[in-house]
Amino acid sequence: MKAVAIRRGSDEPELIEKPRPEPKHGEALVRTLRVGVDGTDHEVLSGSHGGFPEGEDHMVMGHEAVGVVEDPNGTGLDEGQYVVPTVRRKPNGETNEYFRRNEPDMAPDGEYFERGIVGEHGYMSEYFTSPADFLIPIEAEIAPYGIFVEPLSNTEKALEHARATRSAFDWYPESAAVLGNGPLGLLTLWQLTQEFDRTYCLGRRDRPDPTIEFIDEVGATYIDSRETPVDEIPDEHEGMDFIYEATGYAPHAFETVQALAPNGVGALLGIPGSWDFEIDGGSLHNDIVLHNKCLFGSVNAGIRHFAEGAAVVEAMPDDLLDHLVTTVTDPENVEPAFEDGDDQIKAIVEFESP
Repeated sequence: MKAVAIRRGSDEPELIEKPRPEPKHGEALVRTLRVGVDGTDHEVLSGSHGGFPEGEDHMVMGHEAVGVVEDPNGTGLDEGQYVVPTVRRKPNGETNEYFRRNEPDMAPDGEYFERGIVGEHGYMSEYFTSPADFLIPIEAEIAPYGIFVEPLSNTEKALEHARATRSAFDWYPESAAVLGNGPLGLLTLWQLTQEFDRTYCLGRRDRPDPTIEFIDEVGATYIDSRETPVDEIPDEHEGMDFIYEATGYAPHAFETVQALAPNGVGALLGIPGSWDFEIDGGSLHNDIVLHNKCLFGSVNAGIRHFAEGAAVVEAMPDDLLDHLVTTVTDPENVEPAFEDGDDQIKAIVEFESP
């Protein structure tokens, strides 16, 4: 079968041939339809994130996928059923407390593999196998947009944790800001417009730009960070009730604290590299304590968050989802899916039309 992989010592995706996988007991065989490309895939290519399966000279890429069950193999799934796979798996097939609790997203580094990222092959191939427990059934109507379920699962988890931090008192958030106008940021922005009265999205692009057009279309306010820093995001109140950071720009973590309103919550999802810079730690500490602010990190998502992400995709208008898809290519011509550019939002490698 055809697969798109990264080889050791290379920083370019490559079309290769691999044997079609055979499902083990408890696994289903899935025929791949579409696989999305995101920032993590670029980090895998550059070698700044992830790692190869042990003993392999390559890793099949891709973790945002949608497919159709080819062989249920006694799992209880139906042949022809559309599914989205989750990302994390037991390391070397060995379970641990996080998987036993059905909370693999809370496992620390070294306690999991991530398909297409670290330790295990991904989904950018004509077929893949997966335990049925890690396959999320979706409706046929949203199959063309199934690659958005994985990123939205991360947002569902972050929002769940944000609400949990405020669960000890009555919290009535009205304003929210997304830092970053990539595909994850834009998907999250639409979701926040459904829950918050005032929403903002911060980026570094000039008009005309497709991401700014999306921001305008959903009724949010675009903020150019080159002109207005995070801690000066305009709002008629005392600050943002909720901030969702999706840039990996390390200073934003500390600027977020200053931008939060009293009782506000900041969720950090970007993953920066090593970065040295100066902050006023005393003022930061003071601000968090005296104004009951919360800053937390969130990575990956649980199975229930994938199901919730699928519900968000179902609710989101098709024209907005189509706006996000800027490149659809096939595995024989995969290079455009990995190109950066001002017009690129979400690129998709399509093996078969949904």
